[in-house]
Amino acid sequence: MARLHGAAALAVVLALGAAACGGSGGARPDLLLVSTRDGDYAIYELDADGSHQHRLTGHDDFDPADPKEVFFQIDPAWAPDASRIAFASRRGTSFDIYSMLADGSDSQQLTSTKDNDGHPTWSPDGKSIAFSRSPGQIYVMNTDGSGARRLTKSLAEEADPAWSPDGKWIVFTRRTPGSPVRELWLAHADGTGAHAITRFGQTIYGPSWSPDSKRIAFAGDLDGTTYDIYSVDVQGKSRKRYTQSHSDAFEPAWSPDGQTIAFSRDGAIELIAADGSISTLTDPEDNDSSPAWNPVTEEEGS
Repeated sequence: MARLHGAAALAVVLALGAAACGGSGGARPDLLLVSTRDGDYAIYELDADGSHQHRLTGHDDFDPADPKEVFFQIDPAWAPDASRIAFASRRGTSFDIYSMLADGSDSQQLTSTKDNDGHPTWSPDGKSIAFSRSPGQIYVMNTDGSGARRLTKSLAEEADPAWSPDGKWIVFTRRTPGSPVRELWLAHADGTGAHAITRFGQTIYGPSWSPDSKRIAFAGDLDGTTYDIYSVDVQGKSRKRYTQSHSDAFEPAWSPDGQTIAFSRDGAIELIAADGSISTLTDPEDNDSSPAWNPVTEEEGS
């Protein structure tokens, strides 16, 4: 699909801004993203029209040339009521899971191990967080960091968990041992019922649920060349392709009304509208990634 420019792109973005919950000075933000525009990896918030971009995570003095001084703050995920944000951060020798209030205050460390933790995802009831842990395991814990347990006992490499909005499943990727192939799997929160839903024989990353829990978007190199954005139903069928270009697209995220998919490509956040048109939301020079939609609309929050 061709990228929209000029008046066409502006029309799409303005329509998204009007339909979404952002757009006024006091309104809640529509999206989170990760950006290196200030030299370090930090979490920002913004409205669906690209306005009101604001840094949430702290900015201490640091030397960008010394990796030990850079606080990586990545993988943001909203709590179901949008009151808190979970994320991964390296503030020592490894990445751990943290959470903070939606305004960036009250940062709390939830995990602390020598392994790297990432990709947190909240249960719909707000009582649990699933996350990935190197070298390829998925854990579920209470939101205060207690009670961490492995989701499955598989020897395969598992990553990228995402909790379905109806609470029934956690989708994740599983890599075939000795192969680069990654497929989509589903499991219940207690680890039971684990099964593959795709058999594409290619590499898949970053699954994301539609708000009705009926489809799963993901990035995959299904044509064997570039990574594009696709979706399938919960049986792994009814495949739909959203992007087609010479540049890799990653990290799809479905808007709460199900009408828009945000994703990252070439350092920018782009939006796929319901009619399939694509617009660019942020400046590629900012090196933005990891879009995450606010799950609470203005009507729900008022």
